[in-house]
Amino acid sequence: MATSRSSRKRIRQNLRRNLYNRTVKSAVKTAIKRFSAALAAKDVEKAKKEFVAAVTRLDRAGARKIFHSNTVSRTKSRMAARLNALASAK
Repeated sequence: MATSRSSRKRIRQNLRRNLYNRTVKSAVKTAIKRFSAALAAKDVEKAKKEFVAAVTRLDRAGARKIFHSNTVSRTKSRMAARLNALASAK
């Protein structure tokens, strides 16, 4: 166990931040799953709505450095490509 006051404080901060980051990551994953479900159902309007929601959550997480910026960009790009493929197929 840590002995100095500053290291004990650092442990408390890390636990608090870890909990926050886990909740944000979970929310992002849920938004992406909802988007994928809308794609699987071939519902273009719902997929567009879920795409906007997922991109918003991804951008916020990327801005707070919870996800790397390249990961955010790659995910958004792949989601947009899947959405465009579905929209053009209809």
